[in-house]
Amino acid sequence: MMAAWIAVASADHVRRGQTGGFMQVCHGKLGPLRRIRPGDGIAYYSPSIAFGSKTPYRAFTALGVVAADEPFAFDMGEGFQPWRRAIHWDDTQDAPIVPLLPILGFSAGRRNWGQSLRFGCLAISTEDFAIIAAAMGIADTGITAVKQEAQQQKTL
Repeated sequence: MMAAWIAVASADHVRRGQTGGFMQVCHGKLGPLRRIRPGDGIAYYSPSIAFGSKTPYRAFTALGVVAADEPFAFDMGEGFQPWRRAIHWDDTQDAPIVPLLPILGFSAGRRNWGQSLRFGCLAISTEDFAIIAAAMGIADTGITAVKQEAQQQKTL
């Protein structure tokens, strides 16, 4: 069974990842990326448009499936080498989180729903992932096909 996750980053950082075909969480830490497996679903939540901005955005901004590759370090210069994972990104539209809060399992009935996102990477149910995907315009997330690809690569 595949797992599903919400990762948190500003929309501008998420767009960089989409362009480059990767995800990065928690300012490049490896630990969270080790918990995420090939075939897992990733939904990015962006509290703001730009890193450091105080203007709220509060929307899901990207959705994809983890590729079969392992996490890798990327040299961004000046000694900064964040860890990343390859992602198969879906073509989505941004979806505000507020209308979804009453129906998502991690937030339903919780006034302080944002507290669960403060660590930058949160495991969610596949049902929550499907709700987010639908809100972003995706009926079929492609998780099954990518999961099969990952399993085939393990047997080679």
